[in-house]
Amino acid sequence: MNGEPKRHIKFIAFRQVFLRECKRYLKDPIYLFAMFIAPAFCYVLFTTLMYSGSPKKFPAGVVIEDNSKTVRQIVRNLNAFGETNVIAHYPNIAAATKDMQQGKIYGFFFIPHHLSKDVNAQRQPRVSFYTNNSIMLAGSLMYKDFRMMGELSSAAAQRQVLYGHGMTEKQSLAYLQPIVIDAHPIGNPWINYAIYLNNILLPGIMMMMIFLITAYAIGVEIKDRTAREWLHLGNNSIFISIYAKLLPQTIVFTLMGVLYNVYLYGYLHYPCNSGILPMLVSMLCLVLASQSLGVVFISIAPTLRFGLSLATLWGVVSFSISGFSFPEIAMNPMLQALANLFPLRHYYLIYVDQALNGYPMVYSWASYLALLLFMLAPYFLIYRLKKALIYYNYIP
Repeated sequence: MNGEPKRHIKFIAFRQVFLRECKRYLKDPIYLFAMFIAPAFCYVLFTTLMYSGSPKKFPAGVVIEDNSKTVRQIVRNLNAFGETNVIAHYPNIAAATKDMQQGKIYGFFFIPHHLSKDVNAQRQPRVSFYTNNSIMLAGSLMYKDFRMMGELSSAAAQRQVLYGHGMTEKQSLAYLQPIVIDAHPIGNPWINYAIYLNNILLPGIMMMMIFLITAYAIGVEIKDRTAREWLHLGNNSIFISIYAKLLPQTIVFTLMGVLYNVYLYGYLHYPCNSGILPMLVSMLCLVLASQSLGVVFISIAPTLRFGLSLATLWGVVSFSISGFSFPEIAMNPMLQALANLFPLRHYYLIYVDQALNGYPMVYSWASYLALLLFMLAPYFLIYRLKKALIYYNYIP
């Protein structure tokens, strides 16, 4: 019987803090922005920005010193590639280089004098191409097209020579390409940059918002000197106070995560080979792990500006160290170990196993366990935080 009143008191305290936080969220526009507007805006922005899958028709130029029929065919073939759009013909390399430096084109293809004559005479002509790799994506895609065009031009020239020696088309093709390559990209066979980027960028942005708003919600109590009132309303229990304060955020961010998953896998039909349920579970784990780290940040640095700075730093580094842009196996061994301290890394591993490879959830047990450990991290600092809430005097 003695336990029943205590549970009732705890429930009342929990409800009071919960309702207090809901009122605070409605009054402060920062919560509205961080929990609703920023994630929704990023969902729409990034998915529409890369709606075509990959950039198409980068502007390019050609420098032609041999205006033969063969060369004109090379230019037409080059313009037929999906990533290249030949918009200008230049009289010399200097003029093309000037436009490339000014950003008018991303590269140009150079065809020297007497290319066709040298080919027919079985001499070795040389074609050159220049790409602007200061813009990595444009330079890489254009380099791929230019190199492919160079190889095709070389093969076409060799084929004409072989025809001259009396070989049939079948014999010449067997000589030019003795081994036929049959490529099968796994996970993203369309080479779709939207699939490659959005599956990590969007949860990563939401994770950063959770870091910031969790640290802010607690840090602003210290800044405004309302921390003692908050604790008193929570029956002086740091656990009730924290859980009740963060529960509205948990609900909102989880719903935003569900919206993100339904939008990407249900509406846009991104690959999700294990079904949407494992991704919803991993999203819930990411939300809880991110909130827990937000509590850790403000516990380590119990001032608003330092807590937010630490949350921002951890969030920004997450994108680089999670392994989706630069492979983790190629990192320094120390960084490979450090990557385990970032929730986005484990979410990325779950995404690869569940959505791309379609493995059962049990294959990702290590990543789920890591996210669970993040959820337990605040318990080691919770009384340090309580002490800061009671005794720390904020100095602007």
